[in-house]
Amino acid sequence: MIIDYKDVNDLNRYKIMSDTVVPRPIAWIVTEDEGVVNAAPFSYFIPISSNPATLIVAIGQKEEGVPKDSLANILKHKKATICFVNKDNVDKVKLSANMLDKEQSEITEYEIEVEKTLEEFPPMISSTQTALFCELYDVVKIPGKTTPLILEIKKQYIEDDRINEKFHVNVENIGRSGIFFKAMVDI
Repeated sequence: MIIDYKDVNDLNRYKIMSDTVVPRPIAWIVTEDEGVVNAAPFSYFIPISSNPATLIVAIGQKEEGVPKDSLANILKHKKATICFVNKDNVDKVKLSANMLDKEQSEITEYEIEVEKTLEEFPPMISSTQTALFCELYDVVKIPGKTTPLILEIKKQYIEDDRINEKFHVNVENIGRSGIFFKAMVDI
């Protein structure tokens, strides 16, 4: 079967793409604005370069013309902390997928523990095994309702016992694996 993307609506195109490019990590993107800490789950991101250390994340809209809080906060403050999900916090990430008003914090609403590890970046989720402290590198202009952001990884937290002397990392991140993951975790 050949699928011509021009004949497929946006939602079905997203389903096809997100169920094909797997596995992808699931992580919270933590941002801040005016004292409100936003922690939104994402799986639509991927590394693109190690020099500079960058990844790309595609963020959509809440509704027509209204950017998701994560997008608005990154564009305004140029900072984000990406905290990877593991078996110990998967229930909290499912809760944080619920849409809240901009003035509401998933951290407060769902009692997600965070810690301010680096003063110049949003806090990280305390139960994460690894987190990326990122700055906005560039915005990719494409038509449509999604805004791809290139984020530069400035620093990374890794639990001490999860990296060896050869820089091999052993974390237990949860990944999205298409329909199988949706059935298990329902994100």
